[in-house]
Amino acid sequence: MNVKKLLQRQWAGYCHTHSSRINLLIHAVTAPAFVLGSIAVVLGLLTLSPWPVTAGAVAMASAMGLQALGHRLELQQPAPFTGGVDVVARIIVEQWVTFPRYLLSGSWRQWRRRLCGR
Repeated sequence: MNVKKLLQRQWAGYCHTHSSRINLLIHAVTAPAFVLGSIAVVLGLLTLSPWPVTAGAVAMASAMGLQALGHRLELQQPAPFTGGVDVVARIIVEQWVTFPRYLLSGSWRQWRRRLCGR
């Protein structure tokens, strides 16, 4: 998988698949939960402690479930996953890079004008 192309593809269509106010709110809460959960999983694995792994996995799964509900509110749906590697790569890149970039860039404000990319 070419990460550079994945980043470009996600960014190019992100405002179209994240224009619902409710979906943006869901992502604003759940993306940090996913990131913290993934950190907990890694730390738990490194320290051989099952509690951080369990708690982190629950946080990550909950975030993905809630985001899936949020995406149902969108007029334009994200492209379907093409396989296991695509699922993992797209989710990790979205949660760790694309959504924070979208939030910090101010691009999320486009929902007011419905002028994605302008």
